[in-house]
Amino acid sequence: MDLPIAEATRAEFAHSTTYLNSATCGVVPRSAVAAVRELAEAAGAGIPAGFGDFDRVNRSRASFARLVGVDADRVAVGAAVSTHVGLVAASLPSGAEVLCPEGEFASVINPFVVRDDLKVRFAPLESLAEAVGPDTALVSLSAVQSADGRKADLQAVRAATTAQGARMLVDASQAAGWLPFDASPYDYTVAVGFKWLLSVRGASFMTVSPEAQETLTPLHAGWVAAESMWDAVYGPMPKLADSARRFDESPAFLAYHAAEVSLALIERIGIEAVHAHDTALAARYRAGLASLGHEPVPGDSAIVSVPGLADRQPVLQAAGILTSARAGLLRASFHLYNTEAEVDRLLDVLSAS
Repeated sequence: MDLPIAEATRAEFAHSTTYLNSATCGVVPRSAVAAVRELAEAAGAGIPAGFGDFDRVNRSRASFARLVGVDADRVAVGAAVSTHVGLVAASLPSGAEVLCPEGEFASVINPFVVRDDLKVRFAPLESLAEAVGPDTALVSLSAVQSADGRKADLQAVRAATTAQGARMLVDASQAAGWLPFDASPYDYTVAVGFKWLLSVRGASFMTVSPEAQETLTPLHAGWVAAESMWDAVYGPMPKLADSARRFDESPAFLAYHAAEVSLALIERIGIEAVHAHDTALAARYRAGLASLGHEPVPGDSAIVSVPGLADRQPVLQAAGILTSARAGLLRASFHLYNTEAEVDRLLDVLSAS
């Protein structure tokens, strides 16, 4: 770990609330805010620096690749998970079966559901591996469930899909940034940048295995998808990129100028250190909930959701404590800028309300 978490939070975060809602949207570091402001001001001044910097986009790509354990040539950049998933959905033949967990996040399933010629089947997360069958073409699931923080047994699902000859798509949006996550075993993975990766809306990442790159058609290919971008600005592109960059969307530069800085910060701290910090805070909260007589959804995730307490979210917000209500649960999520004192404050307000 190159940079202690306490030092990083003092230098980089200036939020004025007890912010326990990273599963919705992460707090943007000061340095990333400055990068966005610099680009916006340059654009407003009408100078070339306001055009946006592809080098920053590619440094974001490389940084994300290192965080999830793949080469940068497996990473495509975009703006939203649903767009990446849509490419995968478009690749499936008519009649193909897609298996998803019950209650899965909408962006992971809807691109398949809206295709009336696909068979979308659902099974409980805990028994998803057993539900993979000989007719399953693809399993699409989140590494960590958005509503309640449950972690999928990705190894078991990967073993089942391999045995049946099915592909696998993993949404790491609620994992990448706090949970050590290796994207290399999977055909496709997707993740947004504005949650645990501490960027802003408009940055997202997709990893595609070398074999799976041959399964996708770059339906939204613009000039940025060409092997030589600046030779493909006008007319049909001479050649698609040889790497996963062929699946790039034209980047939202403000988001990627932020992402470059935020991802570099996470790398300097180290994902193992972030994981240890976040899960220790979550464990403290779980213990405190038990002492108050509340039983959260079991697990060791940085996301802790509690049945029966969703109605407390407005009370907490009025007290300056930001959480969220999801699927009838009160959801708190703990990240590198949070402290034990903030956990205790949450528990104090819950005990009094």
